[in-house]
Amino acid sequence: MSAHSTQTPERFEGLERSCRKDGHPDIVSAPTYPGLERIEASFRGAFFEPHAHDTYAIGVTLDGVQTFHYRGAERFSIPGRILVLHPDEIHDGSAGTDEGLRYRMLYLAPSVVRQVLGSDTMSLPFVASPVIEDQRFLTTLVRTLGPLEAELAELQATDLLTEITLGLVRHSETLAKQSEKFSYRRAEQARDYLHENPHRNVASETLEAITGLDRFALSRHFRAAFGTSPHRYLIMRRLDQSRRLMAQGYSLAETAAATGFADQSHFTRHFKRSFGITPGKWAQVCSAPGARVSNCARK
Repeated sequence: MSAHSTQTPERFEGLERSCRKDGHPDIVSAPTYPGLERIEASFRGAFFEPHAHDTYAIGVTLDGVQTFHYRGAERFSIPGRILVLHPDEIHDGSAGTDEGLRYRMLYLAPSVVRQVLGSDTMSLPFVASPVIEDQRFLTTLVRTLGPLEAELAELQATDLLTEITLGLVRHSETLAKQSEKFSYRRAEQARDYLHENPHRNVASETLEAITGLDRFALSRHFRAAFGTSPHRYLIMRRLDQSRRLMAQGYSLAETAAATGFADQSHFTRHFKRSFGITPGKWAQVCSAPGARVSNCARK
């Protein structure tokens, strides 16, 4: 543990300034890249309630002990360890000691993993252990997660995303054999429509007409391609927009109305389920003195 504790933060040298020193929670985001978001989070105690993302969440613990419940067990990570959480897998997040916790996390869209692997593979990589040790993988994540303020150049991003995906494959169980002819193109048609129409109450019949698949076949193909269901994908696109609006100063009621939710209660329920905190608490953290409001975009 001591080796990791002394070595890993040094690899992020120059990035300490993005962690607040006053004991208040802090969430800082990097410039986004298509299919990839990067953040640093620091807090004390229990902070994130049970929730699930529609992306892979892959990160590195920097300071403290990271604790979380995942797949029916309490998990722990220390500096230098790698976390791999799968799309739609419920987890929470806490600091395991009084000293608090600091970590960096990237959120990788399953569609990017699919692009790297090729669209003819039915299954996405599945890593059984959520906490792993892999120096090669760690080096790739350090390059991707720091410095946070830097944008990723296109060729650089392509290289890093490929290495991250291959890291997932290296630690994954054998990919399941394809049991039916898989059509990534049809799943992509549904995804594109949902992406372009996040405020609509999209009916199954609409997606059936667009893709030529019945709703149950589409659900299977969509999850195989993107790691989540069409409905959850739609909700997550609304929530993505909601965070941007709240960072601009929209009230919760205004945000709920602008992003297609039935009301503020409906919005709050989905937000908490997806990010582990209420939108009110999220807005409070982002607007606190010293917080970087424009960067409050992703847990």
